[in-house]
Amino acid sequence: MNKPLRRVAIFCGILMLSLLIRDNWIQYVRADELTSRDENRRLRIERYAHERGDIIVDGKAVTGSVETDGSDFRYKRVWKNGPLWAPVTGYSSQAFDSSQLEKLEDGILTGNDDQLFFDRTLSMFTGDEKRGGNVVTTLNGAAQKAAFKGLGEKKGAVVALDPQSGAILALASTPSYDPSVFAGNSDEDSEARQRLLKDEDKPMLNRALRETYPPGSTFKVVTAAAALENGLYDDIDAKTDSPLPWTLPNTDVQLKNEGDLPCENASLRVALRVSCNTVFGKVSDDLGNEKMIEQAEKFGYNEEVFTPVRADASVYPEDNRPQNAMAGIGQASNRATPLQMAMVASAVANDGKLMQPYMVAERQAPNLDPVYTHEPEEIGRALSGENAQKVQQMMETVVNDGTGTNARIPGVTVGGKTGTAQHGLNNSEKPYAWFISYAKTDSGSPVAVAVVVEDGDANRDDISGGGLAAPIARDVMKAVIDSKK
Repeated sequence: MNKPLRRVAIFCGILMLSLLIRDNWIQYVRADELTSRDENRRLRIERYAHERGDIIVDGKAVTGSVETDGSDFRYKRVWKNGPLWAPVTGYSSQAFDSSQLEKLEDGILTGNDDQLFFDRTLSMFTGDEKRGGNVVTTLNGAAQKAAFKGLGEKKGAVVALDPQSGAILALASTPSYDPSVFAGNSDEDSEARQRLLKDEDKPMLNRALRETYPPGSTFKVVTAAAALENGLYDDIDAKTDSPLPWTLPNTDVQLKNEGDLPCENASLRVALRVSCNTVFGKVSDDLGNEKMIEQAEKFGYNEEVFTPVRADASVYPEDNRPQNAMAGIGQASNRATPLQMAMVASAVANDGKLMQPYMVAERQAPNLDPVYTHEPEEIGRALSGENAQKVQQMMETVVNDGTGTNARIPGVTVGGKTGTAQHGLNNSEKPYAWFISYAKTDSGSPVAVAVVVEDGDANRDDISGGGLAAPIARDVMKAVIDSKK
């Protein structure tokens, strides 16, 4: 072979080798990456080629699948009362992916999860059509309905927990939306989603998990726990060192109480019953920022919470003395999600033990056999059992003889704390109404609740945690108790 032909042959050989290497790289090394890319339409067609598994509440599906016309996506998702369950399930859309449980549990719901490998293999031999598995939630349908009914047309959120297990019993956010309206991939679906995204009331915002508010006086429960845990006070009925008036440290600003209250040197029980800013602001200052942060973090502050849906971190910040005093009464830079404040009430009700919140009780194969069952998990001790019981006594006084009487349930022991949190620069906006609470029966505490209400239509003077939020908490707690009878 002459020299020019040899060079051509070598060059062609290099090209063939490069092609083989590239082909093998694509087929084997990058196969999974390319298969899972959003641009791979075949994957999306396969996902919607069979009915999606369901999300279950109280043993019944709150979701479903229907056949579509004129699309290569055979099935699309539908909801039974979508606005009621959207804060729990999220959405699943042919055009816009999915969110929350619909996204996190997509492998089970589509039938593609490794936990369903045996079921998929068996269906290959039996010839059965591929089906998705189910996700069984911890939600209590009656409690969820009570939460939505109580919130009504107002903006706000409700979270109810089982203090003994951490199971989420209600998760409501208003205004809500119907995920069914953009579950397909038509122009109408796209337009419906755009309307929701442009809505100034933000119906697709999950206020229970993703909105943080100043918790107002409900945070005084945490400050009371900090006082007991750090030995600042040990007798909840003894006088505190709380002068009136009391000036914020390093300032000439007097901290005010709401009305003519018996706050001068008031005991912790009295101070929580009538919600003395001066007492708890001074407690926070006496303890200092570091100890207040430590106590807040024992209740779950300063970390994201996964339920498995992610909840934003609540924040108790590093701050100067006057700001720390204000944070101790739930103001300044103190910010909390409704889930976080439900965790506070839950830990107190559970004698100090804080459980990991969760909303997936079980995953099921298409034949309904369980492939996963959740085991409750303790996060840690928010406070000792002895001190938790002291805080319980204080919170029960709030409901029996204080600002939280609207949360009373006949024949049931209820503890709670109201909060009316300032909102806007110099408190220029209408405040937020808060209430946190728990109920106790002979078998312990089956439910703890946090409620926050943003009522833009109410008169400013009519907005209070006891007036707006406590009745909602009462109805949710009662729904849980009645469902266990």
